Amino acid sequence: MKNRTRLLTLMAVFIAIGTIGSQLLWFPAGVARAYPVQHAINVIAAIILGPGPAVIVALMISLLRNLLGLGTLVAFPGAMIGAFVAGVLYKKTQRYSMAAFGEIIGTGIIGSFFAVPIANLLMGSSVGALAFIPPFIVSSVSGALIGWLLVSRLPARQFSLTK
Repeated sequence: MKNRTRLLTLMAVFIAIGTIGSQLLWFPAGVARAYPVQHAINVIAAIILGPGPAVIVALMISLLRNLLGLGTLVAFPGAMIGAFVAGVLYKKTQRYSMAAFGEIIGTGIIGSFFAVPIANLLMGSSVGALAFIPPFIVSSVSGALIGWLLVSRLPARQFSLTK
């Protein structure tokens, strides 16, 4: 029970930081905005919590940003896929750099392809995947580097949920 409470508390903290931080630090990147805090949280959550909880954190941040009118629907596939790939790669390799790489590949490449049908069907946009790849890459690289730098500066024992 103690671990479940710790897990839910960490998830809530990551959701709050990701939602608020995304509004404090962003920059324009082509057809989209770059939100490096979202990607940093994805990397950190993937390492500390694992792929499943990291995806839930990404989903909730995207949902809150959209409900508050601060995000777009294309935030969902990029954030969730990036968090998942980051979590899986970290779980397999136990390397922080692979979590950051997973965030970049998951969001920047795979997520940008999943954003196209969402943009076409739900947002009335007719842009192709190539319009999403550059801003998604810029956003995910900047945030993944921030997340990687943060976790690499903390002692590994800080990441254990079994303390």
